[in-house]
Amino acid sequence: GEYYLTDTIKLAKHDGLFSSYIIADEDEVMGVNSRSDLAMAEKIFQKQKRQEFMTAGVTLIDPETVYFSYDTEIENDVIIEPNVVFLEGVKISKNVRINAFSYLEKCIVEEGVQIGPFARIRPETTLKSKCKIGNFCEIKKSTVGEGTKISHLSYIGNAVVGNNTNIGAGSITCNYDGYNKFSTTIGNNCFVGSNTIMIAPVELGDNCLTAAGSIITKNVEEDDLVVARSEQINLKGKAKIYREKRNLFK
Repeated sequence: GEYYLTDTIKLAKHDGLFSSYIIADEDEVMGVNSRSDLAMAEKIFQKQKRQEFMTAGVTLIDPETVYFSYDTEIENDVIIEPNVVFLEGVKISKNVRINAFSYLEKCIVEEGVQIGPFARIRPETTLKSKCKIGNFCEIKKSTVGEGTKISHLSYIGNAVVGNNTNIGAGSITCNYDGYNKFSTTIGNNCFVGSNTIMIAPVELGDNCLTAAGSIITKNVEEDDLVVARSEQINLKGKAKIYREKRNLFK
C-alpha cells in the first residue's frame, strides 16, 4: 500500500501538473527500505562526518572506528583515539584528548580535558577545563571542576566536584537508595582516598582528606581528615590453624 516518491511524477502528469528535476549525488537520494540499507546510509554519513571534522582540525587516529551523532560539536586541535563513540548532545572544546574505547552522551567537555581510555561520560555531565577522567571511570549527571583528576575505576553520579581535587581509585558516590537519587558535593583541593564510598546526600568541604577505604555517611568540614573504617586486627598464628581445620574435611 505504499507510494514511491517516483510515483509522484506519474500522478502529477495525470493531474496536468508541471514536473521538473535536478541532478543529485547518489548518496544523498539513496532509498532506505531495509536494515541493510539503513546500515549503508549510516556508513555514508559517518564517512562524511569524519571528513568534516578532520578538515576542521580534529585528529582522528583511526577514523573508521570513530562514530559521531548528527549533532556532535567538536572544536579544533582535539585528538580522538580509536573506538570512540559519540551519541547525541556532545560538545567538545579545543585541545581535548579522548583516548580509546570511550563513550560520550549529552555532555559538555571544556578545553584541555583528558578522557579515557575506557571511560563512559553519561548525560548531564560537564567536565571543566583541564580535568582528567581516566580508565574505567563513569561520570553521570555531575560537574567535575577545573584540574580535578578521577583517574581510574571510579563512579561519580549526581555530584558536584570542585577544582583541583583528586578522587582515588575505586571511589564511588552512592547516589541511589533504591527509591530516590541524592547528591554529593566535594569541595576544592580535596584528596579522596582510594576505595572511598560516599553515601549521598553528603558534603565534603574544601581541602579535606579521606582515608583509603572509608565509608562517608556524614558531612566532612573544611580541612578535616576523616577515617571511617574498622580497625585492623591481626590474629597471631590463626591462618595456620584455619588451614589445618580446612584440611580435615578433604
